[in-house]
Amino acid sequence: MIAIIAIIVALIVVGALAVVVARRRQHRVPPPLAAPPMPEVLVSEPVPRPVLEDAVAPSLRQRLGSSRGVFDRVRALGTRGALSDDVLDVVEEVLLRSDVGVTTTDAIVAQLRTQGAPEGVATALRDILRGSLDRARDVRDQADEGRVAVWLFVGVNGVGKTTTIGKLATRLTAQGRSVVLAAGDTFRAAAADQLALWGERAGADVVRATEGADPGSVIHDALGRAASRGADILLADTAGRRANSTNLLDELRKVRRVADREPGEVVETFLVLDATTGQNALNQAREFLAAAAVTGIVLTKLDGTARGGIVIAIERELEIPVKFVGVGEGAHDLVPFDPDGFVDSLLEA
Repeated sequence: MIAIIAIIVALIVVGALAVVVARRRQHRVPPPLAAPPMPEVLVSEPVPRPVLEDAVAPSLRQRLGSSRGVFDRVRALGTRGALSDDVLDVVEEVLLRSDVGVTTTDAIVAQLRTQGAPEGVATALRDILRGSLDRARDVRDQADEGRVAVWLFVGVNGVGKTTTIGKLATRLTAQGRSVVLAAGDTFRAAAADQLALWGERAGADVVRATEGADPGSVIHDALGRAASRGADILLADTAGRRANSTNLLDELRKVRRVADREPGEVVETFLVLDATTGQNALNQAREFLAAAAVTGIVLTKLDGTARGGIVIAIERELEIPVKFVGVGEGAHDLVPFDPDGFVDSLLEA
């Protein structure tokens, strides 16, 4: 009996040991594999870093995509020769939608009605628009000997006046010109700070005063600094709204008189307009012309609007040339206006 009990105990012990061994085998971690030897050269040729900006800048046609889209219907017209009322109605609608304006549109449609379209409607309209943009666009950047050339910038707040000055300063310094910036908009909060940032970026000296200071005194001080340092050109910002006690246009007349005194000479007065405002831009222009003796228009944000026809309205109704246009947000996206390239972008197939 004792022998039987001993055998049973032995079997129990052996079984328990077998279970323990089996469980240990299940949890055993295999030894790590030996790592392969590292090569002497990891990369035979360096991989170029990705370029975040486009290698090729968008074309003018691409930049003016919104305005070009308005003219799709005109480009699709296949009529040649004499034009029917239906065809002329399409042209009229397209011109009005693009903000060419009623007066200018009526004149263009009347001209199309008279001359027809021997080579197609788009070609005929393109020739008329090119003819309406046939103006001298030379930009003066030289003053009489012994004086500092001054570019004066006028326009209401929000049109991009200060940014325009910064971009043109960048353009001029890249050409090797010595530039001074005058922060003459002393009524808008942070206007001088914004211009100072552009001056730092462009490598141009900036003259500023405290907020609310007399704009004429800022221009006067800037001219003194430009003359003493032999600068080539002074770019002067001005206020874009009425102060509490001063009429804006009277203030601009005063600033211009100061800027045109020795040692300064105003060689260009640029009216800055926002293309996205359409006919409102035309109304603004009429207010500024007499007071500021405007010599050229800078049209900003042309790439962001379908109202590109405002260029035609400005030139035909005001007889003032558009000299620069904004076609992007970059520092180099303010470019001289090319009338042929502009019209072709709208109407060329």
